[in-house]
Amino acid sequence: MLTGAQIREMFLQYFEQHGHRRVHSSSLVPANDPTLLFTNAGMNQFKDVFLGLEKRDYSRATTSQKCVRAGGKHNDLENVGFTNRHHTFFEMLGNFSFGDYFKREAIAFGWELITSPKWYGIPKERLFATIFKGEQGVPRDEEAFNFWTEQGVAKDRIYEFGMKDNFWAMGDTGPCGPCSEIHYDMGAIASDQGHTDCQFGCDCGRYVELWNLVFMQFNRDASGKLDPLPKPSIDTGAGLERLAAVLQGKLSNYDTDFFVELMKRAAELTDIDLQKELDAEDRRTAPHGAASLRVIADHARATTFLISDGVLPSNEGRGYVLRKIMRRAIRHGRLLGQNDPFLYQMVYAVRDQMKDAYPELVDSADRVSSVVQGEEVRFAHTFSEGMKRFDDGLFTLAEDVISQHIAQLPPERLSYLPGMLERTKDVDRQRCLREGIGLLNEFRIPIVYPGKEAFKLWDTFGLQRDFIEDACRDAGVKFDAEGFERALEEQRERSYASWKGGAKQSANPAYLSLAMGVLLIPLPTGGEQPLSGDHSHFVGYKQTEVHGSEIIAIFRNGVPVFELKKGEEGEAILDHTPFYAEAGGQVGDIGWLYDSDHNTVVADVTGCYYPVQGVRAHKVTAKQAIRVGERVDPVVNTGVREATMRNHTATHLLHAALREVLGKHVKQAGSLVDPRHLRFDFSHFTAIADEELQDIEDLANREVLKNEKVKIIPDVPLDVAINEYKAMALFGEKYGERVRVIRIGDFSTELCGGTHTAMTGEIGLVKVLDEGSVSSGVRRVEAVTGMGSLGHFRQDHELEHVVSSLVHRAEPTVSPAEALRAELERKEAEIKRLSKELERVRMKSATATVSSAEEKVQVIDGIKILAHRVDNLERPQMRTLVDNLRSKLGSGVVVLGSTSDGKVALIVGVTKDLTSRVQAGKIIGPVAERVGGSGGGRPDMAEAGGKNPENLDDALAQVPAVVKSLLAR
Repeated sequence: MLTGAQIREMFLQYFEQHGHRRVHSSSLVPANDPTLLFTNAGMNQFKDVFLGLEKRDYSRATTSQKCVRAGGKHNDLENVGFTNRHHTFFEMLGNFSFGDYFKREAIAFGWELITSPKWYGIPKERLFATIFKGEQGVPRDEEAFNFWTEQGVAKDRIYEFGMKDNFWAMGDTGPCGPCSEIHYDMGAIASDQGHTDCQFGCDCGRYVELWNLVFMQFNRDASGKLDPLPKPSIDTGAGLERLAAVLQGKLSNYDTDFFVELMKRAAELTDIDLQKELDAEDRRTAPHGAASLRVIADHARATTFLISDGVLPSNEGRGYVLRKIMRRAIRHGRLLGQNDPFLYQMVYAVRDQMKDAYPELVDSADRVSSVVQGEEVRFAHTFSEGMKRFDDGLFTLAEDVISQHIAQLPPERLSYLPGMLERTKDVDRQRCLREGIGLLNEFRIPIVYPGKEAFKLWDTFGLQRDFIEDACRDAGVKFDAEGFERALEEQRERSYASWKGGAKQSANPAYLSLAMGVLLIPLPTGGEQPLSGDHSHFVGYKQTEVHGSEIIAIFRNGVPVFELKKGEEGEAILDHTPFYAEAGGQVGDIGWLYDSDHNTVVADVTGCYYPVQGVRAHKVTAKQAIRVGERVDPVVNTGVREATMRNHTATHLLHAALREVLGKHVKQAGSLVDPRHLRFDFSHFTAIADEELQDIEDLANREVLKNEKVKIIPDVPLDVAINEYKAMALFGEKYGERVRVIRIGDFSTELCGGTHTAMTGEIGLVKVLDEGSVSSGVRRVEAVTGMGSLGHFRQDHELEHVVSSLVHRAEPTVSPAEALRAELERKEAEIKRLSKELERVRMKSATATVSSAEEKVQVIDGIKILAHRVDNLERPQMRTLVDNLRSKLGSGVVVLGSTSDGKVALIVGVTKDLTSRVQAGKIIGPVAERVGGSGGGRPDMAEAGGKNPENLDDALAQVPAVVKSLLAR
């Protein structure tokens, strides 16, 4: 039996033998593609090649691509572990032709690899092929049908389907075409619905798609018209885990060697007998034991690879999806009884299984494990907070329903109620809940736990829906399933919309047409003209100005135009340019476009960027009219460029220094390089100590003082750069087959396309300004160089003079900073002392009013009522005073009002013997309305605020009438 690793290697070797270049999997974080949450198909890394925006030195490729499908429109996370073939992380095997071979060869390759005894040797009688049947004006794929029969596939085993199943498109516009699929009959035993004699096409789970062959033969324009592509291409995808299930004779992907060892390790970590769980399992009911182990195994793979590729758990975007995956795995560990961190140990099991195919896991495993362990610790705290929120929510829900229906309930059954509502420490909350909810159920008063609140517990605090439903059932409370589903769907729509919006922003058909050389330029006389020549040739590494560049296209508001009039803003595309386009964290150059005589500035250049791969767009403001076809002299602002170069080279030095001081786990997680400063984000788990930060700064500046040559090595094969030069590849960057290496002595070697100083001494000095946290496991340093450092030192010097004039230094050896710190600590202590004294005086004054409280007491229907004004008291002091006054009254209602800084505070207290007759929460509302506010609370205590202090006396005067009206109901 072939192992999963052998199946992967056999696929890649087969296509290597047929002239394909083996290309390593790209990152799970798509490079320069905001349309994708994660890499989810093998063709993602070749998207620009298919679009004609990028050229490679090969026309055939084969890959085993890491993929993740979770979130956005692929958000079926809850199915993972409970079906045979749902996964978050998987590998997509593929072969690709970029204008080389087409349908005949693709079908022949696929059939030979799948069926030949030399290769996979799958029995032909268990295979089916599908083709596009023709639909919506697109003809039937006769060619594919003929090529399948050419391979010996019987006509009755070739099925035809429409647009939904057998037509593929990259987007609303662009490359598209029919596709053919190879399916495998798993046998009747694989049917999820118990079918014994169903035919191909049934979706019961018996027939499994193994391989999809996409034939890119059309280009769809904005009107929907399909034009044949001049160079049709091939994109195929075969799920490795599915192939392994077939070739290893398993019904479920989880029974293959990709998952069995991981499930064994998960069982060890959760103290579960795996074989016992598998033997007892009925796959159609999927009890939690085996299903939870499958969830942990799958999610450990996704977690390990995502973090290794630079994604970190957070509350937005990719990090949010990763956090949900991790917390789902942790929740399933808890279902198995494991409440301690365990998932971080699964990282090493994934590494050991996958390191041969993905050797980068060896270096990243310790870092990944640390991130996972930190998230597990945080989750434990969050889970506890979620349970507390659930309990508090249930308690509040019960008391609210009881308060609303108190008239329907017998008073003799409410003896526990005051203790429950006061929430004193000695109250058995669970007993109160049981009795209260039991009473409501007895009198058939509905109590429903809100679905929206349950969703928050699931989404934010990690409480599983089943767990919440069970807890509600145990408590005798109904669960609002519809409300939960609505909240879940709203979240899915928000998540998908955010990424769909990114897709709309990224795909401008006009720029794509320019990149592919087919853009038509509108003429002022009407009609259009084709592009005049090549575009965007970059010469800015060696020079900062060019003579005689041609303007080959102009865009205004994303639309091609013939000219920009004076004062108009737009984007100019030149045939060759010295302007660096924003990339790799470095901002684009600014400067000017001169006329052909180099005497007059015809446009200011305020930036340069890539609207699509391979096109440099110059953001311009026209100083006079500029037109397509004119010659201009582009000139970069060298002062700004040089400042940016200093900061960029300093970023490389800081990166190396961080790794030297903190450890080799430090990897770039983002950067910004502009003329004013540099910002560098990196993986690290704790704050950097002041001494470490000083060491980092010292190391970087030693390299500056050495005045090392910054060696630039262009056009290096990628594998040579990484394996021989040991160059650091930076997170989020997309690298071609050949790269540019920046080497600074023996201190730093990185892949980089940015601009740099010739010598490190040109940096001047590196001054770190700040260090802090960006997100979990990611830190950030900000620094300045050159004149920026000088400006910073001048500011410090000015501050030192100010401090010296304000603070006396007892000893000359004491620095101004130390003297200022000591003075501030002394002032802070004095402020705290005075604040406490002021609070004591205020409380003493307010307490004095207690002695005269009886004079203001009114009696309404036998209930004592005291409404009193106590200005300039904080709420905690007012609560204390309410308790004192309630004790003094023995039985009654106390209402206190206070004004401070133009705001009103109100507190109502009701003694516990009266809460069945009148509730504080109902008194506070009408009183608060009179001061322009609102509030609420428990029957024994309620609080409110207001914004009209001039009405406070009138509001307090109305308290007896409010109480009287409530008693009359």
